[in-house]
Amino acid sequence: MKKQFPGHLPTWLAVVITAALTICLTGSAAWYFGYLAPIEAVHDHRAGGEEEEKQLWTCGMHPWIITEEPGQCPICGMDLTPKRDTGPASGETGERQVAYWKDPSDPMGIYSDPAEAPAGAHLTPVYEDALIGGVSVTIDPVTRQNMGLRTATVEKGALSRSIRTYGHITYDETRIAQVSLKFNGWIEKLHVDFTGRRVEKGDPLFDIYSPELLAAQEEYMGARRGGGSRRSMIDSARRRLSYFDVAESEIRELERTGEVKKAITIRSPFTGIVTQKSAVQGAFMKAGANLFTIADLSRVWVEAHIYEYELPWVAEGQEARMTLSFHPGRVYVGKVTYVYPYLQQKTRDVVARLEFENPDMDLKPYMFADVRIRTDGDAEWTKGTERTEGTEGKGDAMARGAGEPLRQGLIVPAEAVIRSGRRNIVFVERGEGKFTPREVGLGLRLDDNKVEVRSGLAPGEVVVTSGQFLLDSESKLKEAVAKMMAIQEPARSAPGGAADGAKADGTKADGTKADGAKADGAAGNRDAAGNDDFFTDMKSDEDDFFSDMKSE
Repeated sequence: MKKQFPGHLPTWLAVVITAALTICLTGSAAWYFGYLAPIEAVHDHRAGGEEEEKQLWTCGMHPWIITEEPGQCPICGMDLTPKRDTGPASGETGERQVAYWKDPSDPMGIYSDPAEAPAGAHLTPVYEDALIGGVSVTIDPVTRQNMGLRTATVEKGALSRSIRTYGHITYDETRIAQVSLKFNGWIEKLHVDFTGRRVEKGDPLFDIYSPELLAAQEEYMGARRGGGSRRSMIDSARRRLSYFDVAESEIRELERTGEVKKAITIRSPFTGIVTQKSAVQGAFMKAGANLFTIADLSRVWVEAHIYEYELPWVAEGQEARMTLSFHPGRVYVGKVTYVYPYLQQKTRDVVARLEFENPDMDLKPYMFADVRIRTDGDAEWTKGTERTEGTEGKGDAMARGAGEPLRQGLIVPAEAVIRSGRRNIVFVERGEGKFTPREVGLGLRLDDNKVEVRSGLAPGEVVVTSGQFLLDSESKLKEAVAKMMAIQEPARSAPGGAADGAKADGTKADGTKADGAKADGAAGNRDAAGNDDFFTDMKSDEDDFFSDMKSE
């Protein structure tokens, strides 16, 4: 039995007190360094509570500098400012949200509410996370006003598309004729003596002397003097004169006078404008020579130039409208009558022939014109052919002819779409200042600076038409910050502030040296957390940053 001295505690009591003090000191140290948190701060996702995000600090000049404590920017020395909370990112909630409902059997069967679908339609939901094109952004009303944010509603209506191009007026080739000789002769007198003169059918063009024509006249008059017994010869001689293009009025004049004329008058076969003249008074003209070219300009053609990607939307019978610079405000209405089956070698376009009536002779050949062809979408849907979603709609459709019904589709303003070349993004307003980027598939480019949307939106949704580029920048910045924070999170959560169990002096948890770290653990080559930093090594001669490139 041990002797106990006065004033000394019993052994068992000393052990209990020592253990209690050790537990208290250890718990206090763990709480001070952040290893213990209050129970109230624990976030329970299953309970549906919202985690209180930490206040982050950033530099206004260098937004990629983000810390959890206030201080100064390591680059410019400016005081860090609190990072504005733009709201939780899309997709953090566990429940999937339905963006719209779609009928797989109908490419245009997109409905915001299943009750709007026709009876018997089998609808499938399209979820928001399947269409998300980035990180959601939340802004307050004051910021929205300062940004000049404007929105528009997604509408479902008829797809009306017009092709605007240029063209030039030309002659109607079906209304052009040439006046040529069927005999040799000399022009005695020229009645139409300049190009551009208008002639009516039957007007005199020129008087010509020809030995062949003179012999034909004498033969006809000799047959007539022979009496009715030689009727067949009379008809044969008269027919010969008509075959020489002698007008019927000239033959009747010959019968009335009974005298053979030295020069016979050749008259115009129809009405038009003399566009070419090679006849000269007194000239000798051989048989077959073209003396006049006459064109009827009461109807003209317009050759409109269509680019290759627009060709599938042009068809015969479509309405065409034309305006001319010399008569502003007046619109001429015609139609497409023919599309040539080959391309122009130099301009690499296809010519579509348009027809316009020209009663006032305002339309003159070789005038340039602005042409607008109304295609009213394409007829692919009305013909029952299948359409591929997500394409730009530049040639996957057949042209709509005249009389076919207009196709229906979703329409948004073209300025609402952010085109990156690889994908197309619109920002959808979700309410309470929240905007979500949505990837969409586009179709036809429509009139009034609108575009067809084939996938990604539902009727009635609201999209941003002005200021969306600022939202896109904020979304990308927020996404980049989230990725940076995700990379830095393991380093913060590791004991001692070092990632993968490495100590601040470059020693791993098992006591071995980490690759690329030196035993001296120079503080000048390490970041604020004490980790061996690759970019810090580039500024110092005390550590070799090439070894860090090889370290695991």
